[in-house]
Amino acid sequence: MRVWVDASSGASGDMLLGALVDAGVPLSVITSAVDAVAPEPVRLDAEPVTRGALAATRCHVEIADSAHHRTWTDVRALLTGAPLDSSVRDLARQVFERLAVAEGAVHGISPEEVHFHEVGALDAIADVVGVCAGFAHLGADEIVVSPVAVGSGSVRAAHGTLPVPPPAVARLLTGVPSFAGPPGHPAMELCTPTGAALLTAVATSWGDQPPMTTRAIGVGAGSRNPEGWSNTLRLLIGDPADPVAGDGIFPPRRENSPTELVIEANIDDLEPRLIPGALDALLAAGARDAWVTPILMKKGRPAYTLHALTPAAAVDAVRRVFFHETSTIGVREHEVLKHALPREMLTVAVGGHPIAVKAARLDGETVNLQPEWDDVARAAAALGRPAIDVLAEAKIAALAETSAPSAETSRPSAE
Repeated sequence: MRVWVDASSGASGDMLLGALVDAGVPLSVITSAVDAVAPEPVRLDAEPVTRGALAATRCHVEIADSAHHRTWTDVRALLTGAPLDSSVRDLARQVFERLAVAEGAVHGISPEEVHFHEVGALDAIADVVGVCAGFAHLGADEIVVSPVAVGSGSVRAAHGTLPVPPPAVARLLTGVPSFAGPPGHPAMELCTPTGAALLTAVATSWGDQPPMTTRAIGVGAGSRNPEGWSNTLRLLIGDPADPVAGDGIFPPRRENSPTELVIEANIDDLEPRLIPGALDALLAAGARDAWVTPILMKKGRPAYTLHALTPAAAVDAVRRVFFHETSTIGVREHEVLKHALPREMLTVAVGGHPIAVKAARLDGETVNLQPEWDDVARAAAALGRPAIDVLAEAKIAALAETSAPSAETSRPSAE
């Protein structure tokens, strides 16, 4: 499943809650998770509203008056002791940790010392846990978030008047695309710290709507309804639409289209012995090729860049390998033009042992012959001969074979 979050008009916890409910996530799923964490009664209601003439769902969180300011330690204890699904607990913990780290950096204190004020109140705990439960219910493999509108002007907060984006929001959105807002947006806060923390926790990538077949749309409303402005957030939920295969939305791409993706990540904290297994996993997931480049990162740290050349159809699976098999928490992706020569696989024999050979052609002329190394190594071991000799003999046999091609000894390459 693929989800696109349109945060081009801003983001907050209640906007995300409303969008999830509007998209079909049962309110009972969200309520059950919130009830499991909240130490005091919390009531959630959803109602249809309009924002800037657009229909949306507004999610209300009703709580008793409370001036209780909780620390990150308090909130973490609530989450740890709650009977939550582990996926919901882990995601909610990540969101609050992001908030604590950002607030701590802004005020020059450790995350453990941060008092969340409004963020630690029951309504914000309900927003965070409810949104995490909603996304866990969707079970999306990929969540793409648009550039985030943050607003402009100033806002009143517990620490006084702050510029927009507030310092915590600016820190939370560091390294991801954001902007003030579309032309004509009101001078107001469009993205809250809770909204920023939630988006950065759930996003697997950032950008415009990816190719997808949309099955459900959710529109969540913010609490304010400024004139001439749609204070909403949208979710588009559906299935990846593969432009390679051609599914009625995108024209099919030619068999030998040169456009593919390179997915890569800089890694400086992974046990080096795990890298060969990660390369194998990338190839098994559908990457055309996978390789490692040694690099030197900041402060002189030796590191690696892990690369994978990937067809569009395998992007999701390859991206997941980066996150599951390595320590990276982000990847870069860019299109490359690949021009591959037509090739075929031949089978030759050396000392009675079969060896596959890849033959590449240019304008009908054989320009490259490459025996498969695993076959060469097996034949050399069985024959008790040096592998270099077996390799040379296999190339000579393949050269003779390509001078008089035989339909019986050639087959299409799997690549």
